[in-house]
Amino acid sequence: MPRPRPLHLQRHKTRHGKYVWYVQKGHGPLVRIRGEYGTPEFQAAYEAALGHQPPPPRAHANTLGWLWLMYRQSVAWNKLGKGTKKQRENIMRPVLEKVADEPLSAFTKQAIIKSLDARAATPFQALGLLKALRAMFKWAVAREFMSVDPTLGVKADLPKTKGFPEWTYEEIIAYENRWPLGTRQRVMLDVYAYTGLRRSDAVRLGPKHVWNNEIVLTTEKTSTPVTLPLLDVLKRTLAAGPTGETFIVTSKGKPYTHGSLGNEFKDACVAAGVLGKSAHGLRKAAAVRAAEKGATTQQLMAIFGWTSIKQAELYTRAADRRRLSREAMKKLEK
Repeated sequence: MPRPRPLHLQRHKTRHGKYVWYVQKGHGPLVRIRGEYGTPEFQAAYEAALGHQPPPPRAHANTLGWLWLMYRQSVAWNKLGKGTKKQRENIMRPVLEKVADEPLSAFTKQAIIKSLDARAATPFQALGLLKALRAMFKWAVAREFMSVDPTLGVKADLPKTKGFPEWTYEEIIAYENRWPLGTRQRVMLDVYAYTGLRRSDAVRLGPKHVWNNEIVLTTEKTSTPVTLPLLDVLKRTLAAGPTGETFIVTSKGKPYTHGSLGNEFKDACVAAGVLGKSAHGLRKAAAVRAAEKGATTQQLMAIFGWTSIKQAELYTRAADRRRLSREAMKKLEK
């Protein structure tokens, strides 16, 4: 099956019998794309014509900028989720502004470690960079653009943290008392609490994702298909509304953007007296409840769209420990 043509890209035949490429967004102007189709230079011109980024300098072969352009045309890149692509583009943009012209030979293990050390004050940013580079260099080695992956054996030092704190039962009750059925803020809570979706998926969830009493969608971050039953408690909330094209809507009945929903939900939490908690904390609370009620690792992966069994095992192991502890304590009474 031929690979689909990139979005907004058109091929025209000139009166001289030659083919040339243009980008046209909607009814906008035609923008000529020069260079040979499939080359890094062509990709760079295509990106510039779309307005995704300023026109980059010509990428010289065997430089980091060249490798990045090549990697972004690969099957490996296209398999990444939309959210992951956006995140890695944001991580790599400032790096490429500084060292795009550096030869690949300059990127040694020590150079990678030095770059991570320079981000010691922002450890999770360092981890994001390491993940982006590791994926690209691994692909480059497989394609024989490089002989060694310089990220092999390199680790990002992260502070010990439990991550986002999960919501307590009392906090959920406090929120429900402040925001009863029929409020936009209640819809926010219940969509999060009774689907376990990430904000990037909850913000776009709507009637179009419901089929035969099930929620069916592909997660933005990992491109993982997820099928969830539409629980009765959530049905009641949605019936009370307000909803629209998406279930979670603004005061004008319109869908939220990813960032604006985060800010609005934080304000709703503060108004309810729930401080320091987030939508992700509700997702964790849902995973804890499911694990404690006997959900297996595979079931948790299906519910929450995780692609790594390690993520699910964090919850099943904790639930097993609590269950074993309760059973053991009962034995002390005998």
